[in-house]
Amino acid sequence: MTIARSYLFVPGNRPERFLKAHHSGADRVILDLEDAVAEADKDDARRQVSEYLGAGGTGIVRINATEDRWLDDVLACVKPGLQGLVLPKAESSEHVSRIVSQLPSTVKVLPLIETAHGMNRINEIAATPGVERLVFGTVDFRTELGIEGDDESLLYFRSMIVLASKVAGIAAPIDGVTVAINDKGELERAATRARHLGFAAKLCIHPSQVEDVNKAFRPSDAQLAWAEKVVRLAKSSPGAFKVDGEMVDAPVIARAVELLKQGGCSSI
Repeated sequence: MTIARSYLFVPGNRPERFLKAHHSGADRVILDLEDAVAEADKDDARRQVSEYLGAGGTGIVRINATEDRWLDDVLACVKPGLQGLVLPKAESSEHVSRIVSQLPSTVKVLPLIETAHGMNRINEIAATPGVERLVFGTVDFRTELGIEGDDESLLYFRSMIVLASKVAGIAAPIDGVTVAINDKGELERAATRARHLGFAAKLCIHPSQVEDVNKAFRPSDAQLAWAEKVVRLAKSSPGAFKVDGEMVDAPVIARAVELLKQGGCSSI
């Protein structure tokens, strides 16, 4: 089974869009109770999402971060169709554990790292039991820290998230949104950059972004062909050996296996 690459947001108060989001090709759909929903519509959104998840629908839910809403959100959404919870403004292991304690063991938390305090405690958050993978909330993070730009300006912080995920032994993280919905080139550049840095997925804010994100996080045909060749030869070649003029040893074989997993290949 391949790891999820695309996570598409859909407003929790727009139930007519829930199935459309699932049909977009996104690996996961996030039913949003937070930023995509106006304050006056919060209670209605919670009800709509709760009913959907209890009537055969599926999805991840982004709950509200505020103390007066998050518990009601969690309790309302613990239904058969709940696939996970996105915790906005996650800032400590204790913060995450409070959410985990309210969930069945099969439902995991995706902490959204979007504040200075959250980034400062990234390692303890990543290592908290019940965490599936980290999410980088780039827009809010840049706003809080007064950072301009989404490339070199965030390079250090993206690498921190990737490193913390690897050390904690959880899945590679999810990169933040690209707000320029109609700029296909910018989306492709952002997704490719994220993959090169060690991310394995990206948030989407519009169905039109899903296909390009899925493509960016899937190894190319050439990479998969190389990986299949490496793994095949490794089975009959103990120790180091050459493939296409390059030396192959254990780390290179591990890279080939990982590429095949990302590509959903069954030959491993």
